Parts: sequence; C-alpha cells; structure tokens
Amino acid sequence: MKTLLVRRAWLAGAALALAGAGLATPAAHAQDVIKIGEINSYKNQPAFLEAYKRGMELAVDEVNAGGGVNGKKLVLITRDDNANPGDTVRVAEELISREKVDVLAGGFLSNTGMALTDFAKQRKFFYLATEPLTDKMVWSSGNAYTFRLRPSTYMQVSMLVEEAVKLKKKRWAIVYPNYEYGQSSIATFKAKMKAAQPDVEFVTEQATVLGKVDAGSVVQALADAKPDAIFNVLFATDLTKFVREGNTRGLFKDRPVVSVLSGEPEYLDTLKNETPDGWIVTGYPVHTINTPEHKAFFLAYQARFKDYPRQGSVVGYTGIKSLVAGIKLAGSTDTEKLVKAFEGLQLLSPFGMITYRAQDHQSTMGAYVGRLKKVKGKGEMVDYVYRDGKNYLPSDEEVKKLRPAS
Repeated sequence: MKTLLVRRAWLAGAALALAGAGLATPAAHAQDVIKIGEINSYKNQPAFLEAYKRGMELAVDEVNAGGGVNGKKLVLITRDDNANPGDTVRVAEELISREKVDVLAGGFLSNTGMALTDFAKQRKFFYLATEPLTDKMVWSSGNAYTFRLRPSTYMQVSMLVEEAVKLKKKRWAIVYPNYEYGQSSIATFKAKMKAAQPDVEFVTEQATVLGKVDAGSVVQALADAKPDAIFNVLFATDLTKFVREGNTRGLFKDRPVVSVLSGEPEYLDTLKNETPDGWIVTGYPVHTINTPEHKAFFLAYQARFKDYPRQGSVVGYTGIKSLVAGIKLAGSTDTEKLVKAFEGLQLLSPFGMITYRAQDHQSTMGAYVGRLKKVKGKGEMVDYVYRDGKNYLPSDEEVKKLRPAS
C-alpha cells in the first residue's frame, strides 16, 4: 500500500509539473526557502550536464508548483568546479559560508566527487553525490554525511560481467581512462571475470589520459594484441574518438565489445551513424521505456524543454526528488536529522522504486543493459533489460569489511 501511495503521488506531481510547465516560480523571502548548493563540471562535460541541469530544474519547478517542501520553496544554486578538486572545495566552502545553502549536491567526475565527499566529512555537512561513480565514495572513503544516487562502477560492471561471461571469450583487451572511475571499473571487471571464468586472460590494458585519448595508438595497440573481446570504459569525447578510429580500422569487426555507459543518449546523440552495432552496454533506452513513472517524467520533461530527456536528466531530477523526500521525512534541513532520514529512504524515480541503503549510503537505482544498434541513422539500445541495483551490491557483512566506521 505504501508503494502504491508513493507511486500515485509521483504521477500526480508529474502531471502538475506538466500542466504548469514554463510558469515562473514566485519570489520568496530568504527565511521561506530551502537552498540546494549544487556543484558540477558544467564547462568540462556539457554533453551530459546540460540535460542533468534541466532535470534538476524540472524537479524544482514541480516541487514549488506543488507548494514547496514543508511550506518552503526550493532554490537551486549551481556552481562550476572547473573539473578540478581544489576548485570544487573552494566553491563548496563559498556556497556554505556566503550563500548559506542547506545541503550540497552534485559532482560528475570521480575526483571532484571524492573532494566533496572528504569536504562533507570534515565540515559535517550533508552531501548527495548525484553523478560520481567511484566505489570509494561509499566504501573505503565513505562517511556519515555522504550519500550517492547513481549505480556505482561496481554495480554497472557487475551487470556487464554477467553478459561478458556468456560470450565465452578467453582473451580480453581493456581500455579505460586512467583515473579513479576507470581504475575502479577495471579492478572490478578483472576480479569478477576471474571468479566467473578462471581461464580468462587479459592480453593488454590501455590506460588513457582523461579527455586526451590518442585513439589511433590505442586502437593499434588493441589490434596488435589480437584479443577475442574488448572491455571499454571510455566515455564522452574519448568514446567518440575511440569508436571512430576503431570503426575505420576494423577493430570491432567480428569482435565483441562490452562497454560501460555507452548506451546513454548523451553519447549516442554524438555517435549517430557511427554507433557500433552489437556492443553490450549499460545505458538509457529513453524512447521505449513504457512504465507509468517513466512516461510521466518523459512527458513533463518534453513539455518543459521541447526535447527528450537524457540519462543526466533522470539523475538530476531524481537527485532533487531525493533531497525533497529526505527533508520532508526529517522535517528539517538539519544535517544529523537529514542523515538519519536518508538511511533507508525510499522514493519512486523514473526508473522505479529506489532505496538509500543505511549500511553504505548507496542508492539501489539500477541501469538498463542491452545492445547497441543503428536505427535510421542513429544509435539506440535494443534487447535491453532493467537491472535493479539492489541485486548488484555486496552484503551487509561485506560492506562492514569495505567501509570504515563513520
């Protein structure tokens, strides 16, 4: 019954946002608002974060049109971190001291997300990590004040390992960006593949500088290793360059590729007719999900922005909705009360029900796993299935070993 009521409330709220799309929110006095301080790499990762910001704005509009939170209007204050951990901390401090924000949210790159995680711990200030994927955020470097929304590298790679094992390929090549997200992804992939298929071999690893991949050299090195299959963790502009060069040189011909994030519209929109057929990916098949909660979100977003949502839109929207649900349950923006409210917090997202786990502060949001296919000159995900995040997380006993007391 509780889930049904939450679902009805979600759909009613989305309908309200749809009806009121484009209406301005009335100004409110400072004491009548709740300020969300959001920090992200807007200039460095525009393809993902423009849609992400729109998702946040839609959620704020919807909440305010429905009366706000505990009688107060939401105010979203965004800042750019220049994709730099030092700038991230500086901006976070300014948001708290000058703007008097009630909570912090955001982060895209794992290194800036980790900077915010440590900042939240030092300042004892609530932080909802919306985008960063590194496992350290909720385990080895986890703390009482940080929660994370998106499915982590461990979760998404675990979903893909299930598919990789089915290929029954022995010799694997690996390519990844050489920073925390990429390193974490590769460590999980290798460990889980070894456990599931003991005779697996990793014949080459290509670690690239984030945003500066030398695609020609990488593709040649992979081809020289003559792998049976490839595991890819590159994303954004690095992914585009890698795919283009790989297509040109025939790297993917008759060779399976398993790839994290590559089914997200942000990247398929750029690849268009260069989308490689058959890749096994995690992503977001935006146009063909038919659940009531996704349809409501899709229509509200389309009405507001005259465009379809991307993966970032779902994350931005759900991040704001998570904060609203937590603040309502806590009855306050007091950090300690908010932490308590978030531990076990449940809410409905465009992907279905999610829970923020008390044991590690990771949400159970899942991901879609499917294959890439060119359809009418652009890439889409086909033959996909939704993998619930709760099924790809370690047990309570394992978490106790992974996460320090906080």
